[in-house]
Amino acid sequence: MNTIRFEWKALVLSAILLPATTALAQLPTLPVEKPTVIGAIKDPSVSATTSKTNAVITADSLPDAKLDLAVAALEKGNKAESAQALQSGISQLEAQTKKQPSSFGTKILSQVSKLKALLPLITGGGLSAGVLGKAVGLAKLASGAGRLENLVSAGSLIGKAGQLTGGLNGLGSAMSVLGGGGSAGQSLISSALGSVGKLNQGGTAAKAAEPAVKSQIGSVLNFVKGAL
Repeated sequence: MNTIRFEWKALVLSAILLPATTALAQLPTLPVEKPTVIGAIKDPSVSATTSKTNAVITADSLPDAKLDLAVAALEKGNKAESAQALQSGISQLEAQTKKQPSSFGTKILSQVSKLKALLPLITGGGLSAGVLGKAVGLAKLASGAGRLENLVSAGSLIGKAGQLTGGLNGLGSAMSVLGGGGSAGQSLISSALGSVGKLNQGGTAAKAAEPAVKSQIGSVLNFVKGAL
């Protein structure tokens, strides 16, 4: 009798649990979402590396840009902007000279001292844009010669025609402050520019041109030293 009651209770319990088990089995499986990483780059077009545009910008180009801005601002009568740009250009010239020493270091710092002496005259109204422009031109001539010297002494010039051309053209532009006295230097620069292009031809032509280019640029740099 006890056996019959036990079996009956088991049947009743099974009848109660079976529908619940079936219902649980029929519940849909929810997808598991992956955690979102905060700060991750979702757009594949966005790169974590520095852009090509920023890579083109170099510290060497900054002093000249600030110095030119100082002259342009003074021409427009904006004394405060001119003084600020000149101070920034002076600081960058000093930093560049310290970071990239050359035989022009003393001459660069000499021109920097002259620019510092002009700073109070800008805000005082006693300085013309013409006078500042000449002082800036001499500073750019000295710093540009220092950068070009470092480029030439860094090793082989083969494949560096673009950099050398830019450096020589920069010196040619700065030499305008020398007036008629810069004509000999302009002639030396023209001769050097005529040979520089051969450095990118490759092979024996580039190797044959390299000594002549170094000699011609050396003559340009010697002229600049004498002019300063």
